[in-house]
Amino acid sequence: MRALRALRIIATTAAAAAAGIITRAAGRGERGPVELNAGDPAPDFALPGSDGRLYRLSDLSGDAVVIAWFPKAFTGGCTKECESLGSSGAALRQFRVRYFGANVDAPETNRRFAASLGIDYPVLSDPDQTTARAYGVMGAWGFPSRWTFYIGTTGRILAIDRHVRVMTHGRDIVARLGDLGVARRT
Repeated sequence: MRALRALRIIATTAAAAAAGIITRAAGRGERGPVELNAGDPAPDFALPGSDGRLYRLSDLSGDAVVIAWFPKAFTGGCTKECESLGSSGAALRQFRVRYFGANVDAPETNRRFAASLGIDYPVLSDPDQTTARAYGVMGAWGFPSRWTFYIGTTGRILAIDRHVRVMTHGRDIVARLGDLGVARRT
């Protein structure tokens, strides 16, 4: 089982790298992306989650929201990042926060990806890249950048992490939520 998973990660990573090179060489990557900053209103979205539900930012008021964008399901770094979030679930649930992974893969791909990792949070799918572009995460290679957005209860961006460390990202999010003063559950 482990060997099969490792082969899938290697094959998916190689395919994604090849697709990125082709996208970059053909000049089809994102140019002049939106640049959001802390204090800006977070773009609303309506995206399907790996759990089969539709999530709208406007429906999540009352809780802070964390959206961890990552390039591609079933690739090495993205798998480690999502596992890190999953292993930090108990600490994350101590905060009044809804947290999500997000990418531009198809909903079915993200459903399989989440199931393969046994994660307890939704991975949002944005296959037409509309929300990824609104958040300014689409890169020249045709994949979202590995950025995490912290959105306050008012719908404004509290912080953006543009330097994600995949192995510790779950713990890093917990620390950032504390630093930002996000309310804890009672």
